[in-house]
Amino acid sequence: MKAVVYRGARDLGIENRDPEPPGRGQVRIEVAYTGICGTDLHIYHGDMDARVGDSAIIGHEMSGRIAAVGEGVTGWNVGQPVTVMPTRPCGRCAACQRGNSHVCHAMNFLGIDSPGAMQSSWTVPVELVLPLPEELPLDHAALVEPVAVAVHDVRRGNVTADDEVVVVGGGPVGVLIATVARGRGARVLLVEPDPFRREVAEGIGIEAVDPRATDVVALVNDRTDGAGADIAFEVSGSPAGVTTAVDVLTTRGRLVMVAIHPQPREVNLHRFFWRELELLGARLYQRDDMVEAIRLVASGAIPAQRLISRVEPVEAAGAAFAALEGGGVMKVLLDVREGNQ
Repeated sequence: MKAVVYRGARDLGIENRDPEPPGRGQVRIEVAYTGICGTDLHIYHGDMDARVGDSAIIGHEMSGRIAAVGEGVTGWNVGQPVTVMPTRPCGRCAACQRGNSHVCHAMNFLGIDSPGAMQSSWTVPVELVLPLPEELPLDHAALVEPVAVAVHDVRRGNVTADDEVVVVGGGPVGVLIATVARGRGARVLLVEPDPFRREVAEGIGIEAVDPRATDVVALVNDRTDGAGADIAFEVSGSPAGVTTAVDVLTTRGRLVMVAIHPQPREVNLHRFFWRELELLGARLYQRDDMVEAIRLVASGAIPAQRLISRVEPVEAAGAAFAALEGGGVMKVLLDVREGNQ
């Protein structure tokens, strides 16, 4: 089988390896498509070497079909289309003991802490596997994991019908959050400086503005009679994005922090005090979020085809990562099927 192997900063190799037979409680999956996400880019840049070992197989957004089942596995059939929830909590830490295993303090995240999905054959614990509808195209199904992120974020923000929502940052997760929130009946404004990302968002019916050309706070105040937005999602990872997300909020508005900010940011805490704002972190997702994501993708509520910019063969993994770095794309997938058929 072929596998994408991380060898060090900006150094990916394609290796032929023997498939791992499934042990007790495991299944082996013939992976079809694997998505490249921002975390994968952080790995590629060498920013996660403390967790990702040499010659590690990365990736966690995927779809495929069961190829073999191990001892003790029942209810699953060879050829069945599946995806994987790539988070394996320890079950012992304080978070797990309190029912918050999705933010486990000792999480084994597949594709970071253990072998991931950028390989044509992947053996995983059966409890991490979720079934896919047979009619769902497998390239579309590779978006289920990032959609689950968006579902969790929108649930964390408690978005309801008629809420005024501002999403700051129009990358894949930002556009997916906007799509899921709109599906709940919210009025959504996406804030994104990149023209390609705005074009993609507008192409699927999401209103998007350039913060360099539009006074976002004034626009939100104008359309809410001065009240402000009910919920803001900070997905940009930038200091300016944090400021905008705080400034657009109404009294008792909610700010959902989605982006990873590696450095401390200045935050207007006086505005939090004055308007009794709430700040909510949103990190991963729970199994119910994955189930809902599958439903949304399968129903067409997520316009997967419009969001997939490129599909590259596994041999072109380096070019695929470079394309994502360079911009002008939304989602980039690797076709990791044997023979790319």
